[in-house]
Amino acid sequence: MQKYEIFINPKMLNQLNRDIWVNDHVPAVLKIGGDQYSIGLAYRGNVIRKKKKKSYNIIFQKPFTVNGAHEIHLNAEYNDISLSRNKLSLDFFDQIGVISPHSKHVLLYINGFCKGIYLEIESFDQFLLQKRKLPMGPIIYATNYYANFSLLSPKKKLKSDLLEGYTLKYGEKDDLSSLEDLVLMTNTLKNDEFEAEITKVLNVDEYLTWLSGVVCTQNFDGFIHNYALYRNSETNTFEITPWDYDGTWGRDLHGKPLEHDFIPITGYNTLTSRLLYFANFKKKYCDKLSSILEHEFTVEAQASRITPLFESLKPSIDLDPYLNRSSDVFDAEQDFIFKFIQKRNSYLKQELIRLQDEKVYG
Repeated sequence: MQKYEIFINPKMLNQLNRDIWVNDHVPAVLKIGGDQYSIGLAYRGNVIRKKKKKSYNIIFQKPFTVNGAHEIHLNAEYNDISLSRNKLSLDFFDQIGVISPHSKHVLLYINGFCKGIYLEIESFDQFLLQKRKLPMGPIIYATNYYANFSLLSPKKKLKSDLLEGYTLKYGEKDDLSSLEDLVLMTNTLKNDEFEAEITKVLNVDEYLTWLSGVVCTQNFDGFIHNYALYRNSETNTFEITPWDYDGTWGRDLHGKPLEHDFIPITGYNTLTSRLLYFANFKKKYCDKLSSILEHEFTVEAQASRITPLFESLKPSIDLDPYLNRSSDVFDAEQDFIFKFIQKRNSYLKQELIRLQDEKVYG
């Protein structure tokens, strides 16, 4: 596991700790092997900021980019017994064909003290698009639960702004009008109009693949939060990508077990509901999900990724001052994930039969 060393003036560290909710970066130095970089350092996340082991956001300043990235995230994965659910999820989406940030585990030290095992995650931004040789386009983050593609808030109150829940990560302010159009279209067009117009603004095939991924991994927040929208400038359609997927593979974001049938096969947001109302879109979704359940979302397919990952983490467990667990706990958690995959797979296959038999429009 690669070693990351951060050196920071204690005064700057105290400044970070004075108000953990401030997102302003403070100067620091990051050393990776024989290379040294000037960086801006800040805490990141929401629930994790209150924990002993916090997550960090790093912006490279000199040089401006490192390995093609200007910004990276170091996630503590504190509530995840396995330290792996986020990575497993992002890798899974990549595996099924959805644009997804890459990630790797690192051993983090700050001013000489080991802070433990962290997950480095790419920032989903214009630099990621450049690295993947994808067309440039605006990127919009879904930053809270209001990002549900609806005119109503999760509390069923009328929103004061169609863009509530969204933050522009890259692009111009005018680019947000395309998202407004998507939300408005989803909520106001009659069925025939919606079916004809939605493919002009949304990459429906990619969205249905993403939906399959959220449904398989069972991310409770994934339908109305924990995603980013990217508008491909060549097709002028939105594509969707996952992020913050630690509450998956049988547990919620606090690490508590979830039943394998907790999330329905159709998920829950307004855009998904409208798409699955039409026979052709629903058939595409069923076909995609069926293929994934046969080839990717199986114990056999995932074991080839999960087992080596868990084994690679075990030697560093004792170095993490925030972990109170043994390698046996990792083994037990691996079995927990395998059982979840098996049960979730069987449940979704049964639900597919029911979904395919339902009478729909079109």
